[in-house]
Amino acid sequence: MTGLRIVNGSYCTDERRRSILGRVSPGLVFYPRVFSVILRAGSTAKRGRYDDAAWAASSLDTVRALESAGVRFEISGLEHVAALEGPCVFIGNHMSTLETFVLPVLLLPFKRVTFVVKRSLVEYPVFGHVMRSRDPVTVGRTNPREDLKAVLEGGVERLGRGISLIIFPQTTRVPLFDPKEFNTIGVKLAKKADVPVVPLALKTDAWGNGRLVKDFGRLDPSKTVRFAFGSPLYVRDRGAEEHEAIVRFVSSKLAAWGGSVAA
Repeated sequence: MTGLRIVNGSYCTDERRRSILGRVSPGLVFYPRVFSVILRAGSTAKRGRYDDAAWAASSLDTVRALESAGVRFEISGLEHVAALEGPCVFIGNHMSTLETFVLPVLLLPFKRVTFVVKRSLVEYPVFGHVMRSRDPVTVGRTNPREDLKAVLEGGVERLGRGISLIIFPQTTRVPLFDPKEFNTIGVKLAKKADVPVVPLALKTDAWGNGRLVKDFGRLDPSKTVRFAFGSPLYVRDRGAEEHEAIVRFVSSKLAAWGGSVAA
């Protein structure tokens, strides 16, 4: 399986990867490449041939497209993922489209994984074929009770098959991290399935949210993309302490990175 060169659980972009055109027009370098990635992946998935290796390759191609456009990555904490046996629930903040494209190449070398996603994502033209092939848990984001049931039932079933889950407890992608909007659904799933949670903090606003099409906004290479994975947490009692620990992890990382955290 193709992947990034991870050293001691970390990865940093080699500055030499930035193209000359990327210095002048990042979007012109990035978007044609990423659209090509999506079209190829969608075609392969539609034919039923899109497996984990293909997903990791698409994800790596996206990272390389971003780096060619001048975006720099700093990733840490993957040693926690590598050392963890069995499936887990990754719980993190949600900032942009970038994490959906990039997380596969970070995690698939260590674990089989899928997402909890908004139902509309599996209905997209082209990209919907890719998402459906990944067997995600889908939620409507309109009825919290129905979403909880879907996540608990679908999540436990997938975790039982050894597939880890990535959950973004916020209802939408936003640069501001507001702990009040960060629900406990991931911790509840981990408790029910008796698996650990791995905190995930990310800052991905280099790939902005668009005004007309939210998934495709302005690219800003001056903003470094950062992912940090924390030590696994094992849920006890109702999970309140573990939820607070995840919130503190995300908040502290964002503060250190110059991100926005609501008071």
